Amino acid sequence: MRAKLLLEDGTKMEGHSYGAEGEQVGEVVFNTGMTGYQEVLTDPSYCGQIVTMTYPLIGNYGLNRHDLESRSPFVNGFITREEATVPSHWRSEQSISHWLKEYGILGVSGIDTRMLTKKLRIHGTMKGILSTLEEPWEALAERLGATELMRDQVARVSARNIHVSPSYGPRVVLMDFGAKYGQQRELTKRGCDVVVVPWNTSAEEVHRLRPDGVFLSNGPGDPKDIPSAIRTVEQLLGHYPLFGICLGHQLFALACGADTEKMKFGHRGSNQPVKELSTGRTAITSQNHGYTVRIDSLKDTPLELTHIALNDGTCEGLAHKELPAFSVQYHPEAAPGPHDSNYLFDRFVEMLTKKEGAVHA
Repeated sequence: MRAKLLLEDGTKMEGHSYGAEGEQVGEVVFNTGMTGYQEVLTDPSYCGQIVTMTYPLIGNYGLNRHDLESRSPFVNGFITREEATVPSHWRSEQSISHWLKEYGILGVSGIDTRMLTKKLRIHGTMKGILSTLEEPWEALAERLGATELMRDQVARVSARNIHVSPSYGPRVVLMDFGAKYGQQRELTKRGCDVVVVPWNTSAEEVHRLRPDGVFLSNGPGDPKDIPSAIRTVEQLLGHYPLFGICLGHQLFALACGADTEKMKFGHRGSNQPVKELSTGRTAITSQNHGYTVRIDSLKDTPLELTHIALNDGTCEGLAHKELPAFSVQYHPEAAPGPHDSNYLFDRFVEMLTKKEGAVHA
């Protein structure tokens, strides 16, 4: 079956449909990873987006139950140059086409993903519509123009209720703004008693759980769309050691008086170089974000810049000058990606176990 892709600038592309059939609107973005498509599909930070993979062959090792990063995929569509119809891997349980169809997600292959990626790099991410319906381009353009991009992604992907991974180590409240499973795995691996709470949990509710530290997860969308979470982070600062990742990093910055802005095309992939300013060391990191903390907004805040992106010089890490709190824009848990920055979880756990660490409310 043929599938159509129409961008808001009028660009028309056709390919072959795989996965589900129908129609979907979303923000069209690109990911530069060569592997890890299953983790990309199940990363809640992609909620509401149509993801283009720059690597040409996708689906060659199939999908399995072990590499999921959330309870289900949240992407609005998936674009590839070529779809591998016969996956080959000892852990493979089903093909990507079968899996996408099972979850109602449109996939399209045969698209010139190189051209599409260059367009998004030059002009920025843009709204698009994927469709397998037999309709003229004019009808698609009308619906695309009438459809607004979602702004409630965090509420869609966050945990609905509190749940616990019990242990005898320090207790960490993980505020779930769209957390990947890998973050919880890294904390439990280090003996932490992890309590996962929904995104809109209040500071008072966190206090009642008597944690030794607070972890702010990744998540989709604009951090300014969830002002209540910014206030909660502000109220928690100083009570517990704090570690933020991706959206959690941005919320931490906003809670401390800094500012964020939308990027032209963002960072999405498992091959993003980041420099740690204190050591000069460079790590290759896994990233997925379309917003960034403005470095010029840090001037009158209690925050210091700790990491920068080597490709464009944007903010990749922050630390509070007085409190045990820090954050990074990238994903130290990887999944997918290199484990260069895994040590950041050790740094956080060390904060939790110091005598001067947690000060319970």
